[in-house]
Amino acid sequence: MKLSGEKPSALLTRRLMIQIALGVVAVIYLAPLFWMLDTSLKTERQAMTQLPSNPARALATLMIPHPLHAANYQKVISSPFFRMQLYARNTLIIALLVAIGSMLSASLVAYALTKLRWYGRNVLFWIVMGSMMLPFSVMMVPLYRIYREFGWIGTNLPLWLPTFLAPPFYVFLLRQFYLTIPNELTEAAVIDGAGPFRIWWYIMVPLTRPALLVVGLFSFVASWNNFIGPLVYLTHQRTYTLALALQFFQTRHGGVAHTLLMAATVLVVLPIIIIFFLAQKTFIRGIATTGIKG
Repeated sequence: MKLSGEKPSALLTRRLMIQIALGVVAVIYLAPLFWMLDTSLKTERQAMTQLPSNPARALATLMIPHPLHAANYQKVISSPFFRMQLYARNTLIIALLVAIGSMLSASLVAYALTKLRWYGRNVLFWIVMGSMMLPFSVMMVPLYRIYREFGWIGTNLPLWLPTFLAPPFYVFLLRQFYLTIPNELTEAAVIDGAGPFRIWWYIMVPLTRPALLVVGLFSFVASWNNFIGPLVYLTHQRTYTLALALQFFQTRHGGVAHTLLMAATVLVVLPIIIIFFLAQKTFIRGIATTGIKG
């Protein structure tokens, strides 16, 4: 049974063109990653050598360095200016706290804005949405002065504690998800004697688990890649995150070798790439699914 009036050949051609276009876009986006990995496996002399004029040989040189120089990674890991284990631990702790804080606080606020009836909730929602329009550069100085009064400058508290106050974007994301859940479920729970917190924990959280995992993934990746926050608030090298440590590693030598810098960059982005491939099904499910399954 045909679902459209198009001829099979025309439909096949259109699908092929779409796949080719998507492949071209994928190559464009992946090219910097391949170049970074390629450079990290070369010596400094190889990295600075001019490519052959023959396109095929030039492509082979770019894709397969010969010989492979994996010692760059050993140099980076053993470098006293890039304490990989310390910075990775700092970054992981902050990213996990950010993910937990974002999921808990945004879920609670989104639940209050959708399933609890109280005066002014729509006005508050639009105020929350309006706060999303303020860039960090506008709030940076006021936030710095506030955190300085609290004595938080030089610690990692400014990087994760505010996420327990419901980041607006995640509130919006979960609110739209909560709107798909029928109110009859919460009304039935109220009749059975359940309070608001119990309804949220035992009904809303299980039903919105895919969306919560998406929020956790988004916030974890954003925290892992965060550079401006640690740059502003962290003052001691022992508290650096990977993003800030990478910049310190580059400038500490007055311009580190490209091969070492690319090797360090690969080590920094590798966990995020692994997380993406492991969690891509969860991510797609959280975006595509609704609150109730048939």
